[in-house]
Amino acid sequence: MKFPSYITPREKLWFYTYRTFCGLVLFFLVAPLIVVIPLSFTNSVFLQFVPEMKIFSFDTWSFNFEGYGTRWYKELFGICSANSGTTVCTDRWMIGFKNSAIIAVFATFFASVLGTLGALGLSNRHMPFNRLIMALMISPMIVPLIITAAGTFFFFAKVNLVATLPGLIIAHTILGIPFVVITVTASLAGFDNNLMRAASNLGGSPLRNFFKIQAPLIAPGVISGALFAFITSFDEVVIVLFVGGPDQYTLPRQMWSGIRNEISPTILAAATILVIFSILLLSTLEMLRRRSEKIRGITPH
Repeated sequence: MKFPSYITPREKLWFYTYRTFCGLVLFFLVAPLIVVIPLSFTNSVFLQFVPEMKIFSFDTWSFNFEGYGTRWYKELFGICSANSGTTVCTDRWMIGFKNSAIIAVFATFFASVLGTLGALGLSNRHMPFNRLIMALMISPMIVPLIITAAGTFFFFAKVNLVATLPGLIIAHTILGIPFVVITVTASLAGFDNNLMRAASNLGGSPLRNFFKIQAPLIAPGVISGALFAFITSFDEVVIVLFVGGPDQYTLPRQMWSGIRNEISPTILAAATILVIFSILLLSTLEMLRRRSEKIRGITPH
């Protein structure tokens, strides 16, 4: 890397030290994936690397894939034809995935609508007690999840929402609203309100002005918040353990139960899929961030 002429040797040393430290931290965070992802393709019934999984042999200079297969991915999707009877093959994984997707989609929709409305109201400088209201709306991010789950259980028990799908959707909506409020509020910080005033002077109704002018400009913030809400709902397990019933088996709950009751490589297959899914969502968030900066005239970096 070429440095400017005014950079001192000490500043160069600090630059490389900082880069090295960041690289080591990143490696520490990503290192478990180096083990989890290859191990999810094992043909063994145990969570261990077997000799057959050695891909490259220096003795024979050949590649060997005998120890790898998609057995646990088939069991994850309920395909039990390859099951040898050493582990329990069940359709609970697919039921959990289906329930997680349904809950996450509805919770994301409601969190996006309510969070956007809340951010629009809080962005108005004439809104009374907006700081107090903001603190209350983002409190689910701050309060420990176990306390939120316990409080939700006792409240839902009085209104007959425990062990119901609507109860889980409402609880996950509450968890997702803070993410939408924060991202939309950040988008509204760079919004020029003169555009709305000009549209009103031209005879546009408030609703029409919002959908035609304001909504397209804050859309990256709304979508980013919705993706965060979706990830939070899809990956949540504590609320499900407190509020969910036997029929509300989500994928994280099935993974938690599998770790407690049966140590199976199927858990690694599910974890690998979740990792890939998270990477795709984070890549989408980065693209939306760059688009938002471009709309506001900021050079992406």
